[in-house]
Amino acid sequence: MSIKPLGARILVKQAEAEQKTSGGLYIPETAQEKTQEGIVIAIGESDEIKVKVNDRVIYDKYAGTSIKIDGADHLVMKMEDVIALVQK
Repeated sequence: MSIKPLGARILVKQAEAEQKTSGGLYIPETAQEKTQEGIVIAIGESDEIKVKVNDRVIYDKYAGTSIKIDGADHLVMKMEDVIALVQK
């Protein structure tokens, strides 16, 4: 399935939640927090968009509309919900 966001919206694939702590303990799925980080999969056509496809971003906790594409969690969100660009 192919999705193209409209206007100043982006499609973000949510990053997987950490399943193990830095100390090596496993976190059960029921105790894992929803991640606020993801990878930009598609962008709309607007001058307001400041990210590119494959950028890693951090977004507001309750941002966007959740959808499943090929079994993976994605969000369609407004550009204003992106709060940071992750640089390595």
